[in-house]
Amino acid sequence: MARLPKTYDAPDVESRWYERWVKDGRFGPEASSGAERYVIMIPPPNITGILHMGHILNNGLQDILIRWQRLKGREVLWLPGTDHAGIATQNKVKAQLRSEDVDMEALGRAAFVDRCWEWRNQFGGTITKQLRRLGCSLDWDRERFTLDEGLSRAVREVFVRLYKEGLIYRGDYLVNWCPECGSALSDEEVEHREAKGNLWYLNYPRADGEGHVTVATTRPETMLGDTAVAVHPGDERYRDLIGKTVRLPIVERKVPVIADEWVDPEFGTGAVKVTPGHDPNDFEIGKRHGLTIISILDARGRTTEAAGPLAGLSREAARDEVVRRFDEAGLLVKKTEHTHAIGHCYRDKTVVEPTVSRQWFVRMEPLAQPAIDAVRDGRVRFYPERWTKTYFNWMENIRDWCISRQLWWGHRIPIWYCTGCGEEHLEEETTRCKSCGAESFEQDPDVLDTWFSSWLWPFSTLGWPEETDDLAAYYPGNTLVTGPDIIFFWVARMIMAGLKFRGDVPFREVYLHGIVRDDTGRKMEKTLGNSPDPLDVIAKYGADALRFTMIYLTPKDGDVAFAEKKVETGLFFANKVWQVSRFVLMNVGGTRPDPSPVPRGSGADRWIRSRFAAVSNEVDAYLGRYEFSEAAHLLYDFIWHEYCDWYVEMSKVHLRSDDAEEQRAARITLLEILESLLRLLHPFMPFLTEEIWSFIPGRDDSIMAESWPAVGKASDAAIDERMKVVQSVITAVRNIRSETNVGHRKEVRISLRTPAEVAGLLEEARPYMSLLAKASSIEIGPEIEPPAPSSAAVADGVEVFVHLEGLVDLESERARLSKELEKVNNLYQSAFNKLNNSDFLERAPKDVIERERRRLENLESDREKLSRNLAVLTGTSEGEDS
Repeated sequence: MARLPKTYDAPDVESRWYERWVKDGRFGPEASSGAERYVIMIPPPNITGILHMGHILNNGLQDILIRWQRLKGREVLWLPGTDHAGIATQNKVKAQLRSEDVDMEALGRAAFVDRCWEWRNQFGGTITKQLRRLGCSLDWDRERFTLDEGLSRAVREVFVRLYKEGLIYRGDYLVNWCPECGSALSDEEVEHREAKGNLWYLNYPRADGEGHVTVATTRPETMLGDTAVAVHPGDERYRDLIGKTVRLPIVERKVPVIADEWVDPEFGTGAVKVTPGHDPNDFEIGKRHGLTIISILDARGRTTEAAGPLAGLSREAARDEVVRRFDEAGLLVKKTEHTHAIGHCYRDKTVVEPTVSRQWFVRMEPLAQPAIDAVRDGRVRFYPERWTKTYFNWMENIRDWCISRQLWWGHRIPIWYCTGCGEEHLEEETTRCKSCGAESFEQDPDVLDTWFSSWLWPFSTLGWPEETDDLAAYYPGNTLVTGPDIIFFWVARMIMAGLKFRGDVPFREVYLHGIVRDDTGRKMEKTLGNSPDPLDVIAKYGADALRFTMIYLTPKDGDVAFAEKKVETGLFFANKVWQVSRFVLMNVGGTRPDPSPVPRGSGADRWIRSRFAAVSNEVDAYLGRYEFSEAAHLLYDFIWHEYCDWYVEMSKVHLRSDDAEEQRAARITLLEILESLLRLLHPFMPFLTEEIWSFIPGRDDSIMAESWPAVGKASDAAIDERMKVVQSVITAVRNIRSETNVGHRKEVRISLRTPAEVAGLLEEARPYMSLLAKASSIEIGPEIEPPAPSSAAVADGVEVFVHLEGLVDLESERARLSKELEKVNNLYQSAFNKLNNSDFLERAPKDVIERERRRLENLESDREKLSRNLAVLTGTSEGEDS
């Protein structure tokens, strides 16, 4: 049997094992197993994407769940795939064409789409290759793409069904327009960010020559498209002005002064300009009052002919020119600083321009109510639960979804227009126009929002609209793991689509994890330069170290504060696991110890089995509640401290014994607990655990074929308490060594004054104390006299004395004890005063008073023991004043 090498070589191990896992078909479900199923659909990353720290967290969490459920015997499916990312991919290819001096329009739509496919085939698989580096156990045989033929068919099917039901319609509405993308965006694709700007106060002359009206605006350029000035109907300042007209400088347009409840009398002057063509609130005012809609900006954000003499300017230039002309005319009153929210495109961060455009929409209210009900009645649950309120707030105030995009890359809208009369037709109706009889048609030039294919992901990837075996087996799924930033983009819409087209929710539970931020609290983004390249981190520390660290740092209900240096946590832990495994395997040898007859084992053996039973149950419960960090912390502490620092060290007593049966019991326990720990740790650190598993004698199959440690085995509270006393005594001796600067290589003599009922326990543990406390002699008993000089401590009712003669500077030790006694005396006096304060006794709750009384008793006990120990150290008899 080969020995585990001295050091762990992560790059070599990770590359070897992943290739073997894929070759052996470890990631796909065993459909014939008859086991309970567990399904996760990956949130499909964009084909333009590359691995970032958010992907590490998101996919690391999913892989933990998948590997955990696989070990628990479930038939597991984690389905991979990518999103065609309409805007992002089109922008990538446009940039590529610009570098080649190729004009997109001259190239033409068909050739451009071909170039997009070429780009996807060349670069679109980058992120999926990177997920392999992370160790993600995805079923690559089922990998899907949102422009696959099957998924495209699902998109067409859904569009047609909703269109026929009247839930998809086309109309002229104010939409969010990105001048850089040249496309409409949905409300959810607009990021509103606070920014410092200005508030300009402009005078609009009254048409009757009787003065002017002053309006305040953050966007002076849009005055070119004003069609009214609005005031609140209850504003006494403007009561006589309602119904009059004012004149717009520059374009010389006359517009009415109207009254509307929406106007805030406290904003600016209380009179606001109304531009229905470029502001959502103004658009609603315009509908209520029948105002004309004027668009003064084109698709690229430049002023149109409607801007009169300022046509052909950029938004910024038009603003400057409007302000300049008002100033020259004496109509600019003032400019003040003003902070307000500005909408930006979520893709390229361009400032979004609200504009009226003819677009396709989905009526969302009929789809939303069933999805609201599904969360209310518990068919879908959110973790953390607080996100439920966010979900309801959006769903109960949902607006129609703008689904058309002015792009060439994506699912083209399956509507054709008659070239004779313009009538709309579905594809199957394009033989002859139902209105005019013409036989010539042109397809709508727009494509569907990328999210229109993504909201079908949980069932389109399984073959819908065909009733496939996979669809029957794996829909609905179990868990969705994603970030809260796409709860509206994707999560809510998938629930709506699943209920509408499958009659059931697409998943039962949604875990929304935090955002990865740097140490200053900023979201990690490559554009900010604050995010390390995860592949560089993996190359330096290993995938397991990065995975474990990320989970270890993730709070239950908050964002992750990440810095590359912190990955040392995972690295050092991986090395600790490797070294203790090496120790165990070296002591076990090349063959497994014979487990029969089952040995009773030592106290340490019984204790570590008890503690493992408790820990395995807790880890399982934590994962079931999506408390990943808590599970990671528990594993870290148990492996590093209880198994390595305590049990492995105690086992050396029995491994060195002359009793063969005692040695066999220790080897069996060492190996049994190590194997069980590797299975618990496997979902977090798959490569490390698989490599160690391959060196264990008698374990010829992958750890992925093993079972999760059985949950339900009871721990032994009695043995836990007994070992706690022993550990407290050893820790007390170690602390005294540290405080008195007695080197760890020096042997010490210790005396333990203990209650009679504990003496037998400590006698049994004498070998452990001798080894771990490095004690040359141990005196145990209830009548022991404190040695002088000595340093003392109290450990779970046991008074621990370490003989100091010839080992320490006695004056320094006396000073330390005196200082500690003074501290305890002060605390005692404070607690005593509180309990003798009638005001405290009258007002404080009973449990607080009782807690304070117990504290006073403990302090009294500590004070007595410290006084006695100080007396021993100074050579005075017990009871004398020190």
